[in-house]
Amino acid sequence: MSPPPAANRFLSLDVFRGLAVALMIVVNTPGPGAHPYPWLLHAKWFGFTAADWVFPSFLFAVGCGMAFAFARPTSHGAFAVKVLRRSALIFLFGFAMYWYPFVHQVDGALSLIPFADTRVMGVLQRIALCYALAALAVRYLSVRRLVALSGLLLAGYWAILLTLGDPADPLSRLGNAGTHLDLLVLGQSHLYRRDGGFDPEGLLGTLPATVNVIAGYLAARYLTGAPDRRRTVISMALAGLVLGLAALAWNPWFPIAKKLWTSSFVLLTVGIDLVVLAVLAAAVEGRPPNPATRFFQVFGRNPLVIYLFSELFVTTLNLIKVAPDAGVYEWIGGLFQALAPGPPGSLLCAIAYTLVCWLLGYLLDRRGIVVKL
Repeated sequence: MSPPPAANRFLSLDVFRGLAVALMIVVNTPGPGAHPYPWLLHAKWFGFTAADWVFPSFLFAVGCGMAFAFARPTSHGAFAVKVLRRSALIFLFGFAMYWYPFVHQVDGALSLIPFADTRVMGVLQRIALCYALAALAVRYLSVRRLVALSGLLLAGYWAILLTLGDPADPLSRLGNAGTHLDLLVLGQSHLYRRDGGFDPEGLLGTLPATVNVIAGYLAARYLTGAPDRRRTVISMALAGLVLGLAALAWNPWFPIAKKLWTSSFVLLTVGIDLVVLAVLAAAVEGRPPNPATRFFQVFGRNPLVIYLFSELFVTTLNLIKVAPDAGVYEWIGGLFQALAPGPPGSLLCAIAYTLVCWLLGYLLDRRGIVVKL
């Protein structure tokens, strides 16, 4: 496939990526002491909330970045090394994030946390696998074939779940084919511990999630390569609406579910992403950056580093005990609850923590540091 005609980054794409990172941190680190607003919680199984939109949008943003990262011609060997190296690094950082702090106390002495009890898959691990699959696809397939591959992955995933899951309930947490595969390949001790034995970032879900990345790549190519930006933005928004309607039409037969990453969920989230990107393009392209766009650009320039920091730092804060059963972050959450009890305090605490993460990004940006995993 030929590289996209535009080599310069578009402001709307940077803002979109930064928005996805910021919202991801807000959703993942709610202030302790009260339940968050329902729309900041993931749907328990079938259904859709604002929180469910965040991770697929991060993957969509990864695809957008590919349109620029792969613009320069390179040999097949160098390309393969670059993709495999980056995928391996992201996967290993994700695994280390779940293994952290690496040691725990056993009978009053520090002991290494057993590898056998560490979760293997996760957010960064899914990003790594989806990045690798999508990168190979966009390298060797035309736009038409990328669209065909996306349709095949979504339809094939549907067929796999319906035919290889438990006949009585193939879309249940423990009865779906993805859980069966995770138990067979990874084992129970390496899966997510908080969802009844089901891992929301399991192996099989990588297939439909890769479509989110491919869609981001195609959207960025279309946005940066079209001569008539107004017409492009309108077409992108209309395409998003069509995909959203298609997801709702598919929902009765293949319900929208983030944790299962159903194909209808992919259509819905890609549709929303296209509409949001179209709105951002109409609002910011051709205009100089303003404080709002600069704020999100900071998140967008080092997205994986800032996300990794957000996860490790909150864990570190909770390791520092200010009371027998409370870490620093729980104590901070209590301060926000005293200020604004209930969900408002939880949200304010999450926003404050997100701003701390933004500060790290700002310091990196001021020094011109862009960490490429």
